[in-house]
Amino acid sequence: MKPNYRRCISCRKVNPKQEFWRIVRVFPSGQVQLDQGMGRSAYICPQLNCLQAAQKKNRLGRALHASVPEALYQTLWQRLAQSNSQNQT
Repeated sequence: MKPNYRRCISCRKVNPKQEFWRIVRVFPSGQVQLDQGMGRSAYICPQLNCLQAAQKKNRLGRALHASVPEALYQTLWQRLAQSNSQNQT
């Protein structure tokens, strides 16, 4: 089976979807959450510059056609900090 490719909403790089974080606007509630659920999805690279640009320019909100709560961005920043600390070890 061939791999599924996705595009980062920030840097537009194409990679296998396992290399991205998935943000979902759940159907039918419209709630925006991380990694799980069925509905409209957006993918973002787990990198500092991609996350900064996505938050500054509201790229997640535009891709999902919904407002993205600040708590979700905080979760993404925490996940980025954890992945960076694991990579340095």
